[in-house]
Amino acid sequence: MRIFDPHIHMTSRTTDDYRAMRDSGVQALVEPSFWLGQPRTSVGSFLDYFDALLGWEPYRASQYGIAHHCALALNPKEANDPRCVPVLAELDRYLRKDSVVAVGEIGYDSMTPAEDEALAAQLQLAVDHELPALVHTPHRDKVAGVTRTVDAVRASALPTERVLLDHLNETTVKAAKDSGCWLGFSVYPDTKMDEERMVRLLREYGPEKVLVNSAADWGNSDPLKTRKVADAMLADGFDEDDVDLVLWRNPVAFYSLSGRLDLGERPEADDYAGNVLRRGTPIDG
Repeated sequence: MRIFDPHIHMTSRTTDDYRAMRDSGVQALVEPSFWLGQPRTSVGSFLDYFDALLGWEPYRASQYGIAHHCALALNPKEANDPRCVPVLAELDRYLRKDSVVAVGEIGYDSMTPAEDEALAAQLQLAVDHELPALVHTPHRDKVAGVTRTVDAVRASALPTERVLLDHLNETTVKAAKDSGCWLGFSVYPDTKMDEERMVRLLREYGPEKVLVNSAADWGNSDPLKTRKVADAMLADGFDEDDVDLVLWRNPVAFYSLSGRLDLGERPEADDYAGNVLRRGTPIDG
């Protein structure tokens, strides 16, 4: 079984998680920019974070043969913080990097005017850089949030078929599907979807243009949720081709819209910026 996790925050995860993911079938992932759990206080903290997503995390992933790509953006929550908004001026040079396959996460948190402005600006950056967009739909008032998100996308120059609406559930899936966007579902303990609900939605709406992710981060999350969805699909009677479509071919198709997705074998570098992950490995000879 091959699995592509299209939304996971590995900067919050341990190296053991990389090993377990690879053992469960994960061969590729995309790590989007997100809120770190406490407020950033300067643009420089974003730039260090972006550099880590472009360098350090791909190095860690390469130790386990996992292809690591990223999406970069000013996230919706911090779009409300005047200390963070100037990072929008820095994104142009970062979005040119080879391993950046989308602009994201962008979208809404509290649906404020500041979030409207940041979303519109970053949808235009996606157009300018010929990248798709990974859009975070809000965790509160989700129906209104998806409606507002779709309106913002339609007001932009970015076609809906280049947009992935994430964190969908039973209350928002129909509107998202009708919009023509790709459909993203986060399977996450306690607060989002679970495997059984995901399988029921796949039965009702079909697997086309559906991406399933773990959204694993610093919270109570599980980086193996993609595999658990695959197993639940098989147990419910879906066949292996259905599983491969949802867990591999759909995320490959979406992120291939960037023209930058590289799923080739990753060389194992000896070190990165002076850090040697395998420093405790016995040396032959």
